[in-house]
Amino acid sequence: MKIEVNQIVDEAKKYILDNLALAKLDDEELEDKIEGIVAQMLEGQPVSVAEKVDITERIFSSIRGFGLLDVIMKDDDITEVMINGPEEIFIEKSGRLHRLQDRFESERQLEDIIQRIVGLAGREVNQANPIVDTRLSDGSRVNVVLPPIALKGPTVTIRKFSKQPMTIGQLIQYGSIDEEVAKVLELLVKAKYNIIVSGGTGSGKTTFLNALSNFIPKDERVITIEDSAELQIAGVENLVALETRNANTTGSGAVTIQDLIKSALRMRPERIIVGEVRGAEALDMLQAMNTGHDGSLSTGHANSTGDMLSRLETMVLRGADNLPLAAVRQQIASAVDIIIQLSRLRDKSRKTMEITEVLECENNQIKLNPLYKFEEDENTTFEKVSGKLLRTGNPLKNDYKLKLMGYQNNI
Repeated sequence: MKIEVNQIVDEAKKYILDNLALAKLDDEELEDKIEGIVAQMLEGQPVSVAEKVDITERIFSSIRGFGLLDVIMKDDDITEVMINGPEEIFIEKSGRLHRLQDRFESERQLEDIIQRIVGLAGREVNQANPIVDTRLSDGSRVNVVLPPIALKGPTVTIRKFSKQPMTIGQLIQYGSIDEEVAKVLELLVKAKYNIIVSGGTGSGKTTFLNALSNFIPKDERVITIEDSAELQIAGVENLVALETRNANTTGSGAVTIQDLIKSALRMRPERIIVGEVRGAEALDMLQAMNTGHDGSLSTGHANSTGDMLSRLETMVLRGADNLPLAAVRQQIASAVDIIIQLSRLRDKSRKTMEITEVLECENNQIKLNPLYKFEEDENTTFEKVSGKLLRTGNPLKNDYKLKLMGYQNNI
């Protein structure tokens, strides 16, 4: 039936494009016309109402929507979509990759869909500007790379936007943390510890950051800064969401994360949340943390807590070549309080691997104090990881923020 459906969709679309004045029809009128045409084409055939609706939606989306992409995006179980040219489509479900048999009609059709996506967000992508980050109307994050940079054809990667903001309760349910750790994290966020969530690609950094943001007191002024808006902070009324902008075709008009951090400091923020720090803006973020904007949150790509510190050093030096390494390390040690390390393990599960306190800089080295570490137990196998985030026994040393907020140090 699948091949027949595709054939019906193609034939109906061709008839509509050849015979209807699409510019004069609004969406509702076009959908009515499509329903009538589909009913005629399928008359006498054993097709269910659900299948007729599916065919109608496919035809409509191929004309006014995103075609095959609309069908894929409707599946709530799909978390990521990877399009490597018109004939290669991969999806992620339950942490595992699958290749779809579907394909786009042509490279031209895929390019048209890309232009629609980018245009709706007010951005541009072309040969002069072949790489763009943008988002769909539902908030899903989109990265586009066009030929000749992309050798297989237009390449699109979509990180789907969760309809429900992630909560700490869900992280507990999924086994990423337990209730004891959740209570510790709640204390740290409420006491305004500066926290960086680090991990590899797909380890759940933004998801975890969303969950942490639930602990922010609802009466605070929060400013979020992102390349593409993904954070879902619920309950905070005084919230300002800022998003970067790429340069236009003339090379002007770009607004970077660095620009937004500097602007945010003039907005009387109580907390600044940077979706991901990955460049010269690290210096501005650290300076913000060191100048009275405690409680700041961010994420970063790293394979361990120590690696996160090294990457921060590199990012800061990229923005300030003449700054001595000793000064950079001192800046990091005094700004960052806690690093939470996430990983995507061999069974594709996402786990919190470590919660570490960042201490002072001694002998030009930043000292780390691991508070929790993930350890596998006797039930773990190659196919299924079993284990728990365990307390190391090291006490939290920098408890001044807890005392300042009136909390007793029981971490």
